[in-house]
Amino acid sequence: MRRAGVLLHPTALPGSPVCGTLGATAHQWLDLLADHGIKVWQLLPLAPPDSLGSPYSSPSSFALNGWLLDGEQLVVAGLLEPADLEALPQGGDPGVLDLAGADQRADLLASALLRRYPHWTAELKERFATWRDQQRAWLVDHCRFWVLRRRFNAQPWWQWPGPLARRQRSALQALDREEQAMLLQEALVQWQLQEQWQGLLDHARRRGIQVIGDVPFYVAHDSADVWSHRRLFSAAADGSLSQQSGVPPDYFSATGQLWGTPVYRWPLHRLTRFRWWLRRLERQLTLVDLLRLDHFRALEAAWCVPGGDRTAEHGSWRPSPGGSLLRRLSRRYRGQHLPLIAEDLGVITPAVEALRDRYGLPGMKILQFAFDGDPENPYLPANYKGRNWCVYTGTHDNATCIGWWRQLSGDQRHQVEQQLGPVQAPGWQLLELALASQADWAVVPLQDLLELGDEARFNTPGTSEGNWQWRFSGGLEAIRGPLKGFGELAQRHQR
Repeated sequence: MRRAGVLLHPTALPGSPVCGTLGATAHQWLDLLADHGIKVWQLLPLAPPDSLGSPYSSPSSFALNGWLLDGEQLVVAGLLEPADLEALPQGGDPGVLDLAGADQRADLLASALLRRYPHWTAELKERFATWRDQQRAWLVDHCRFWVLRRRFNAQPWWQWPGPLARRQRSALQALDREEQAMLLQEALVQWQLQEQWQGLLDHARRRGIQVIGDVPFYVAHDSADVWSHRRLFSAAADGSLSQQSGVPPDYFSATGQLWGTPVYRWPLHRLTRFRWWLRRLERQLTLVDLLRLDHFRALEAAWCVPGGDRTAEHGSWRPSPGGSLLRRLSRRYRGQHLPLIAEDLGVITPAVEALRDRYGLPGMKILQFAFDGDPENPYLPANYKGRNWCVYTGTHDNATCIGWWRQLSGDQRHQVEQQLGPVQAPGWQLLELALASQADWAVVPLQDLLELGDEARFNTPGTSEGNWQWRFSGGLEAIRGPLKGFGELAQRHQR
């Protein structure tokens, strides 16, 4: 079944101060999609963001983002009292995510959960204890890491006192005794995030909406993952990296891109039968129906740069055992198609394509990349081979379609109009091109449906200011018209 959908991260939802949540507005958003026959909601990683708001550089690849916790739902569930919400920040500009306000709100809700916990019913406490025990494999060290980051004022783990940085058993046991309350608090937050998200996911499934999530390939250097499983990564006890991630020099950058995250010590992952990777993927797949795997090409070979380098020029391609990892994951799905989408953008080799196709994974097509005058351009719909593609007008990393159109030269606009005809509404015209293609999925960022310019751009790669903060500032009713038009357009192209 071909599906059409919208890309929108929950933080960008309206209806709550400082940041979107998993509350009533998110459920109303699902109803709006379903009411107009839109079958897909795609989001970015649900993990806690870094200090700049990026969910792709998270301190935990298993935890959920505390910004998304909804206070009103906690009251409805009997876990908080209405008075506990009175001190929450109210925010300023409704069109911009308030990073400081989101942190403050998350902290206040967490403190209120801990304060009310002794008054919970025995049944609630038992449910929480069962969940906490089920999630021990990642939750214990996530909570420890979260508490230690607070204790040491957000210093990276390699700057903590030696016994804690090196995870000496006696130091961890002392931490568990000394910080029992704060460890409990973070576990309560993660439980309620899971409960609220599961309620939203169940709602989506009842309404026939497929939820597509996202997982970065690499994990952050300063993360619970690297701290608690350091031997699986190219990180020493002092935090130094023997190898770091990036991509090689190309047309766009003479020195390549240096991402600076640890790379994987694949021999040790093999020895453990990919236990950490499988837990990570399976955790994410409990949260969504399909999972986009970012930088998929690194499952075949990754560009590894010496740890002390300041550019990516002197890296080299190192083979990755992605086939072995996917084979083990496939066994757990008993031969069914893996619920993954391969982010296969950029320069992709035949070996990467073969790995993607061996497991029947959909690839990605971005229409903004299609118009360079080359009739063989792989992003042109006429050149798609088969239907197993997810085609986008643009993604969170691209300009909005109006922003993209405004940046094009006269020659580039001419190339676009050879495909689209006279351009008046670039986002909608690219969307119709996507829907008319044979791809099984067609996804459009909400900003393109609303015909917004780059003031609504979500992220500009290579920059560190002003990203991840756009929110839709109107009420959801203001979106009904564009969603209705999208649904009718998708229905016409359904086959």
